[in-house]
Amino acid sequence: MKTKIVQIGNSHGIRLPKPLLDQAGLDGEVELDVRDGEIVIRRITSPRHGWAKAAQNMATHGDDAMLDPPVPTHFDEEEWEW
Repeated sequence: MKTKIVQIGNSHGIRLPKPLLDQAGLDGEVELDVRDGEIVIRRITSPRHGWAKAAQNMATHGDDAMLDPPVPTHFDEEEWEW
């Protein structure tokens, strides 16, 4: 798809068709980056995006057990109060 760069105040921009934005899943704020002479537009995701769903899936499949048994510390035994 071709489009033209247009003047917007002191800046320049392009118009992105809604179907293209919908197909890419872009809405609200986006992140821009330049790579190898190309401008890349991508969704902003949190660093832990998808972790809650992954934890739910692990619990459903019984994959959320502790790897090592808990080891009480001096703090746990003598200083901690409920």
